[in-house]
Amino acid sequence: MKRTHLPLNGLRVLDAAARHLSFTRAADELAVTPAAVGQQVRALEDTLGVVLFRRTTRGLELTPEGEAGLDALRSGFLQFEEAVRAMQAGQSSKSLAIAAPRDLSAKWLMPRLAEIAKADGDLRFRIVPADDSIDFTEANLDLAIRWGEGPGENEGEALESDGMVMLAHPDGGADTKIGWPGCLAEDTDALMRVADAGLAIDAAAAGLGRATVPELLARNDIAAGRVIVVGEPKPARYGYWLVAPLPQWRQKKVKALVEALGE
Repeated sequence: MKRTHLPLNGLRVLDAAARHLSFTRAADELAVTPAAVGQQVRALEDTLGVVLFRRTTRGLELTPEGEAGLDALRSGFLQFEEAVRAMQAGQSSKSLAIAAPRDLSAKWLMPRLAEIAKADGDLRFRIVPADDSIDFTEANLDLAIRWGEGPGENEGEALESDGMVMLAHPDGGADTKIGWPGCLAEDTDALMRVADAGLAIDAAAAGLGRATVPELLARNDIAAGRVIVVGEPKPARYGYWLVAPLPQWRQKKVKALVEALGE
């Protein structure tokens, strides 16, 4: 018999009925009707090709065939329960693996995680660089942060931001536009180009020009006075999204992290 075809529901009913020697009491334990227990037992007997119970004047009795596999069956159910507990233990783990763009990790994520960790010293984070294609299974990730229009094929929540802001050195600096992959269309012809928005912020802070970058990314540099905002923020189609496949998204530790990062 193939393992994928094991009649697990019927075996669970067999275990309960064998312990109680009563379809009625087995039904109470399993929160089903006695008729449903009887149907499951008959279906299991048809599948196995043996008779499992007999009705006698003293009540329900197990046949030798039914009794023969009970020890192994109950041992198997205990192993199932241990496997489930082992899988659920990951939800109470204090270790989280996060994928994020390098510039966001340096400029926003790591300072934010440091604040979160102050409230729980047992938290442990593993941060890996993220690219356009994030493989949660291969990298064993709990959560990722992506730059885009939405969560894509995953579950997700947008990180709140004022959009895009133009930055300059506090003393003004050069008027040169600083471009980076993903910058606004009007900056694509910039005379100075850098690898990412984080370096664009640093270039503006050095007085090399003006950079238009996500406000979220520049928030700490603005607060520290390294750069100033020129003009008003601009709305943007793109933003930073916290994303994960549904199984990871449902985990308690991931929900807590999403809530903390979104505050």
